[in-house]
Amino acid sequence: MAQISFERLKRRLRELARFGALGGGGVTRPAWSPQYEEARAWLVGEIKAAGLDAWVDPAGNVFGATDISAFADDRPAVLTGSHIDTVPEGGTLDGALGVIAGLECLHAIVEQRLPHARPLAVAAWIDEEGRYGSLFGSRAFCGLLDTAKVPELAAVDGERLVDVMTRAGFDPARVGEARVNRAAVSSYVELHIEQGPRLEEAGVPIGVVEAIVGIRRTRLTFVGQADHAGTTPMERRRDGFLAAAEYSIKARDLVVKKSGGRAVTNVGVVRVHPGVSNIVPARGEIIHEMRAPDPGMLERLWKDCRALARRVARRRGVTVDVVPQSATSPAACAPRVQAAVADAARDAGLATTTLYSAAGHDAQNLATMTEAGMLFIPSSGGRSHRIDEWSAPEAIERGANVLLGTLLRLSA
Repeated sequence: MAQISFERLKRRLRELARFGALGGGGVTRPAWSPQYEEARAWLVGEIKAAGLDAWVDPAGNVFGATDISAFADDRPAVLTGSHIDTVPEGGTLDGALGVIAGLECLHAIVEQRLPHARPLAVAAWIDEEGRYGSLFGSRAFCGLLDTAKVPELAAVDGERLVDVMTRAGFDPARVGEARVNRAAVSSYVELHIEQGPRLEEAGVPIGVVEAIVGIRRTRLTFVGQADHAGTTPMERRRDGFLAAAEYSIKARDLVVKKSGGRAVTNVGVVRVHPGVSNIVPARGEIIHEMRAPDPGMLERLWKDCRALARRVARRRGVTVDVVPQSATSPAACAPRVQAAVADAARDAGLATTTLYSAAGHDAQNLATMTEAGMLFIPSSGGRSHRIDEWSAPEAIERGANVLLGTLLRLSA
């Protein structure tokens, strides 16, 4: 059975981890940063060294392919990949594993002259983590990006996407040219660490992903009245922060109860105004995120939480402004891709389980244009988006070899 070179895969993972490396471990490599641009140049060099054709599209996505005609309508490619940008103080495997393992699979196929009827390609999608626009590169590739809004996209620190693209030598006005026709991609499969504890706790080496959650993010601003924190009686206070806090707790309970454990919720951004210890907060602002693999459930939960916010505001004597920030739809993975992953694992003597992805991935955009799927390997302790993110070397090697088997099946 065909095998990847694990030594080569490990070397590339180590080398990629140097770009944006942190002293205490982990990496900070946001899209379009100088560290990211260095990593992009390194990746292009590695793709060429593997004997593949390499190019970067107008959106900033990096590609390597066994055939320069990849993505031609008459010869649709089998595509794999992930992303090489990271969250602040992130780990070295999130995204990077899918790109480097994909590159290694194509390198092994070319090197060993393994038969494949379709062109094969690997992608490093730009800005999956959403510093400027969540899943930006794959949205551009799939024709899901509203290019008219590109000039409005900015990071939380105010840095504009158009400025960083220009600094890196790209023309923001050409982002729309990254789109390819649906007929140009035969299928897509993405290898990823699970980023959760389910596989490790079950003792199963390979997860076959059946669906990817949709994500709703909403900004809620509870507006009350600023008052003296010492002289204003407690019963007269219209505290915007307390309303936001009450909503956050009750929204969690609502999501847990009504989803039966199939949805998760988080409040990761809290802003209090005026933010002074001796003033009753006039305003409490939060960003509320919900994730679920079922679109109907996600829509019902969002409406229920909106109604909850209004009830809390009335009870607290404040007003609330509920503004949707972003929404991605849950995506079902293609049965053919799931079967290819399961068959490749079986032939390698590896047990599998079916599960849904609780994190968003570029694969959900690819699912709008082609047969798409994912395979997971266990994450130690379920840890991710932190510097001690880790998967065992044997888990990485198994995952990469299952990816190789899957690509050969899909390209037959």
